[in-house]
Amino acid sequence: MRPPARLDPAAVRGIAIFVILVAAGLYYVKWNPSYHRAFTAASRHSIGASIVSGEAAAPPAVGWPAAWSYTIAYFKAVWQAVILGLLIGAGVQVLVPCTWMSRRFGHSGFASTAVAGLAAVPSMMCTCCAAPAAVGLARSGASVGAILAYWLGNPMLNPATMIFTGFVLGWNWVVLRIVVGTALVLGVAQWANGLVAENSRAAHPGPSPTAPPVAHDRPSFARWAGAVWELSRCLIPEYVVIVMALGAARAWLFPAMNPVIGHSLWLMGVFAIGGTLFVVPTAAEIPIVQALMALGLGSGGAAALLTTLPAAGLPALLMLRRGVPARALVAVSLAVVALGVISGGAAEALGF
Repeated sequence: MRPPARLDPAAVRGIAIFVILVAAGLYYVKWNPSYHRAFTAASRHSIGASIVSGEAAAPPAVGWPAAWSYTIAYFKAVWQAVILGLLIGAGVQVLVPCTWMSRRFGHSGFASTAVAGLAAVPSMMCTCCAAPAAVGLARSGASVGAILAYWLGNPMLNPATMIFTGFVLGWNWVVLRIVVGTALVLGVAQWANGLVAENSRAAHPGPSPTAPPVAHDRPSFARWAGAVWELSRCLIPEYVVIVMALGAARAWLFPAMNPVIGHSLWLMGVFAIGGTLFVVPTAAEIPIVQALMALGLGSGGAAALLTTLPAAGLPALLMLRRGVPARALVAVSLAVVALGVISGGAAEALGF
């Protein structure tokens, strides 16, 4: 038996730089701000106004002013995380050896999915900010299950968001989020991975082991900058356009609330679909739900929104199509909608 191949010094330096980048970036963008925000949530039982309607009872009318105001508010909240996501996505491709990534995340079994989901817990990004990193994983040879587990795990298993939820809405909601998040990250991601594998076997019968990606040259700043530019060029323009379109249409996705509408069973389905398509910054689903519940939204609709708003988002789904087959993305989207309805029914049944 041959001993495992050793990483050359250049590869070790690349990995070290990548680890420092991730740790420093997450501390500055996520960990430190979330630490201070937790004290606000504990003392005020609020983390701010709803990004959908602000202090008003309903979102603004559909049109250009609604699109522009939401785009400004949204990117003001996420621009640092977007930059960090691009740097991480490029760093995965350039600073970390592709063969190393493929060995750890390239297998189609459950282990790669679980490890990727665990790695997502400290990242704490929203789906759109995690999408560039997920695309980087795809280009480094990660399996579909690992890519989706990392992407879903960022918002759904975010420990800071769970703490905010507990202080603002109640700890029973945290339990529900843990159950739904685990089902998405470990169950749905691996299921989608299996769908892609079945489709691949049907199209190409016979054994088809995962092939490692082509090894790249030694890490360099120029290649890293080029990878950042490539990700930005491919992902950012359509990202901005779709955020503007969703911001313009938010009055259709979040109708004016009152107790009669808020306790209707059909609303769970509407919010499950709308929440899956809409895009929000990290933890923004909490003040959205808090504001709507104050106007009469029932626990079923609240649970549907808390499940679906952070989990997907049309902009992130379209960005991921550059690394994940459409079949898997459709499966994940339908699963998010279904889990939104199921969580809404569970919340109603349990008397949340």
